[in-house]
Amino acid sequence: MRQLAVFILALLLAPWSVAGSGYVGSTRCVACHQAEAEAWRGSHHELAMAVAATDKVLGDFNDATFTAHGVTSRFYRKDGSYFVRTDGPDGKLQDYRIKYTFGWTPLQQYLIELPNGHVQALGIAWDSRPAAVGGQRWFHLYPNEPMDHRHPQHWTARSQTWNHQCAECHSTNLQKNYDLAADRYRTTWSEINVACEACHGAGGKHADWAALPAARRPAGDKGLTVSLAAAATTTWAFDPASAAAQVEACARCHSRRGPIWSDDGGGRPLGNSHRLALLEERLYFADGQIKDEVFEYASYTQSRMHAAGVACTNCHEPHSLKLRAEGNALCASCHPAARYDTPAHHHHPAGSPGASCTSCHMPQRAYMVHDWRADHSIRVPRPDLSVRLGTPNACAGCHAQQGHEWAARALSRWYPESRMRGPHFAEAFHAAATGAADGAARLLAVASDPQQPAIVRGSAASRLAGLGAVPPTPELQALLADRQPLVRAASLRFLEVADARTRFEQGWSSLRDSERTVRLEAVRVLAPLLRERLPAAQREELLRGVAEYEASLQVNADLPESHVSQGLLALSMGDGEQAEQAYRTALRLDARFVPAYVNLADLYRLQQREGEGEHLLREGIDRITFDADLRHTLGLNLIRQQRRGEALQWLREAAEAESANARYSYVYALALQGSGDGVGALRILRQAQSQHPGNRDVLFALATISRDQKDMVRARAYAEELLERFPGDRQAKALCETLRER
Repeated sequence: MRQLAVFILALLLAPWSVAGSGYVGSTRCVACHQAEAEAWRGSHHELAMAVAATDKVLGDFNDATFTAHGVTSRFYRKDGSYFVRTDGPDGKLQDYRIKYTFGWTPLQQYLIELPNGHVQALGIAWDSRPAAVGGQRWFHLYPNEPMDHRHPQHWTARSQTWNHQCAECHSTNLQKNYDLAADRYRTTWSEINVACEACHGAGGKHADWAALPAARRPAGDKGLTVSLAAAATTTWAFDPASAAAQVEACARCHSRRGPIWSDDGGGRPLGNSHRLALLEERLYFADGQIKDEVFEYASYTQSRMHAAGVACTNCHEPHSLKLRAEGNALCASCHPAARYDTPAHHHHPAGSPGASCTSCHMPQRAYMVHDWRADHSIRVPRPDLSVRLGTPNACAGCHAQQGHEWAARALSRWYPESRMRGPHFAEAFHAAATGAADGAARLLAVASDPQQPAIVRGSAASRLAGLGAVPPTPELQALLADRQPLVRAASLRFLEVADARTRFEQGWSSLRDSERTVRLEAVRVLAPLLRERLPAAQREELLRGVAEYEASLQVNADLPESHVSQGLLALSMGDGEQAEQAYRTALRLDARFVPAYVNLADLYRLQQREGEGEHLLREGIDRITFDADLRHTLGLNLIRQQRRGEALQWLREAAEAESANARYSYVYALALQGSGDGVGALRILRQAQSQHPGNRDVLFALATISRDQKDMVRARAYAEELLERFPGDRQAKALCETLRER
């Protein structure tokens, strides 16, 4: 009776669903799920965001000051509210009220509302760790980045806007409500933090089901929007199919991804609502270990645990978010301690850091200065790969001075017959990145291997397409029809360099794919066909796809990236006017967004409006602290205007600032050669070759410029290396034959 009374009271007090959305609020859930609610209270989800109040603000606002990047900020209280005096969008000191707290531990951020509903995350955060370990202090989230109000990461910049950058994963039933014409947000939520319905979906139907007498309740899904019934036992009897729904539900926030649809109803595959980032070089090391801030999902899907059907809740209690057991006891729930939690396995003193399962198999990296996060790929350390490829390994965390070769020898002694030191996809990724002759073939083998994780196969296909390589027709058809959506979507990129007939024959069926990410990628590569003479029925089908693509871009209409994508789509269909309008919209939203300048300048190039392009690029250079892309693009613009002397300055600055970009060095060297400085050109190219030994353009230029400088010995050597790395390259073959005859 008491439980019934609590339930009735909850019905009376609970906020009803927002605008008919079916969301009922956690207060109503608590009536029946008190134990879960109690576990949730105090969790990172419950404290994900809050109104700035005395019981939620952890930082020192007792007239405290903090200096970073030449700016002294002051934190204080007034009239019961919290304030900071810091540099604003114009670089001048201003007073701002703290409206919300964001997070709890190991750091807490603070949100400030600027005009038009733009809520911004302050770049200064509070270290909420105990003072004994260096906490209880203010610190800057970008301590090593030269920072002022013009920087793209300044707290007032678009990239730090909570409404699109953070809000979806820190509140429940978030509605961004963005007005593009006014650049205004009216963002709402059902609950300010991550509450019950953030994971379980709108609870209205389930609440109605629960309100019925037990005898009248329909069997089945109990009215739940999202089913999270994956096995939570600690045995190896896991079901990959049932675990997938739970893992993908968590992935909506615990992954590096971007939203592509605003209302997918919940409970559907991730690819219907979000686009997952692949294992890109800027985000992951060659072997898939975490590099940038990528969260857990893509790492976890590389693991043997994921392949076996282990779900998130096998290790993490879903409401408190705490581990189900401490230390090695958690792993021992599946991996027998007698075999694994012993020096015979880990070869370290019992109880030492090296004896911890996670020290070896889940090494951590720090993000946001001191937020340590574990790599969830749960891999065996591979110092042998570190020796050959330069990838990190867990051993170096404690034994950096001994070096990778020392660690590799130790593991070889401990596990002389280990199958874990066999071939690895990292070797293919590294080979392609360094221009190895067999790099493309290796990537194709990985992409086509069904034993590899989907994220790895999709990444291999994407990298192969980035090389401009197209697989033979049978392999291409197999990849485009693969059962994994990540592989299908990435493989459509091969058609970017294909002729219209091949695009049509190989890509058309992808317009009807069950996964939205695949359909959208198909539209992107097929849109140029609208410039051809398509039959009426097929034109209509492709236009419907274009409409879906444009609708997906509107989900992120507040991001300049979306408008650049809209411009590229319009240009591919032959509409230069719409493309220019889209690029201009991107710059209206963010005058510091470099891709909008570069793409608009390129449009002006196509339209022979070089003078306008030059003015635009100089405008961007003045507005942005420093950017190599703008300088490189301006240099090319000036070259086309026959102003080579001026161009050299900008090309040099770009090449020196971005030595990791071989293209910049290559173009600068060609400009030097064109101005008569062949010796200088060779010097720049040799520097580039030392960093990019397999770059095709650099090697070709080294061979031809050495030839022009009458250094035939080096010219032949460079040409032979080029042909060895790219045996199918017709230009390389012709160059070699010509040089051999001289």
